[in-house]
Amino acid sequence: MYVVYLLQCKDGTLYAGITTDLKRRLKEHSEKKGGRYTRAHGAEKIIYSEKHRTRSAALKREHEIKGLRREKKLALSKT
Repeated sequence: MYVVYLLQCKDGTLYAGITTDLKRRLKEHSEKKGGRYTRAHGAEKIIYSEKHRTRSAALKREHEIKGLRREKKLALSKT
C-alpha cells in the first residue's frame, strides 16, 4: 500500500510526496532526513493523505496534486 501525502512546512509552504509508511516518513522529514525541500523549509504536519494500491497510481496522484493551485491543495485537507 502506498500513501500520497501533503505536508505543511513551518514556513507555511506545502510539500507533496509518497511513502509506504507515513509515520516513518514524517519522522524523517521532521529530523531533516527527508527530501531537500523539507530540510530547507522544516516539516510541521501532515494535512492530507490518501492510500493507493500501486506505486504507479500513487505517483500519478502525487503528480496531479503537485499541479494543483495552493487553494485546491488546502481544500483537500478539509475533505
